[in-house]
Amino acid sequence: MSKTTVTRLFIAANIAIVVGVILVLATVVTALAGGVVTIGGPGVVAIDGHTFAGAVGWLLLAAVILGGGTLIGIASWIGALFNTSDLEDKTWFGALLILGLLSFGWVAMVAYVVAGPDGTSTRNSDRLAMTA
Repeated sequence: MSKTTVTRLFIAANIAIVVGVILVLATVVTALAGGVVTIGGPGVVAIDGHTFAGAVGWLLLAAVILGGGTLIGIASWIGALFNTSDLEDKTWFGALLILGLLSFGWVAMVAYVVAGPDGTSTRNSDRLAMTA
């Protein structure tokens, strides 16, 4: 997978996650403003089922968007790992792998997108050298 594809996937994943978070926040704020929860007296809470049912649909959509963004982000991370695995210098591969396994993969991915090498150009030059 080329660095361009990895970059596009990473950006798409981040956009999907931001859209999902905004949708969750908008749904919760709208539901609360619409009276989904009514607090009356000490510790008495009433939930309006009609308003809550409408919010659940939007929250489900937000969950699907967030899940899709997460899967696309993981796919971009795996693509970056494959892209850097054939490089002679394994620094990028090691950084992507270790930070990804420690749940800091987004830090490594931002660094890779900004300054990382494209391993596909190395593979293409090796193939050209073999045919010559």
